[in-house]
Amino acid sequence: MSIEDQGSVDAIGIDQEGVVVLTISDHLEWDDGHLFLLQEKINTYLAFLESGEVFETYPDSKGREFKINILCKYESTASAMWFISQCTDIINQAGVRFGYEVNT
Repeated sequence: MSIEDQGSVDAIGIDQEGVVVLTISDHLEWDDGHLFLLQEKINTYLAFLESGEVFETYPDSKGREFKINILCKYESTASAMWFISQCTDIINQAGVRFGYEVNT
């Protein structure tokens, strides 16, 4: 699964701190349509959390903190970093951690 599979969660697991991490697998180069796909994928993840579907799909998530993490293949552009910064602020305010990393 990947960023292009808009209706699904790409990966879910528990990190060493006990946080449930929902990973977005992003293999695309940064172009004009990329931020829109990323925004829609993040919205899918937030809906998955807010609806409680996460507890049905992954029962070990009960009572734990959550983090949405984007795992990118390519370094981001300046506009993408601005977008990620805005997402971080908004998602953290909703009580969910947010992260971004590049895996080259």
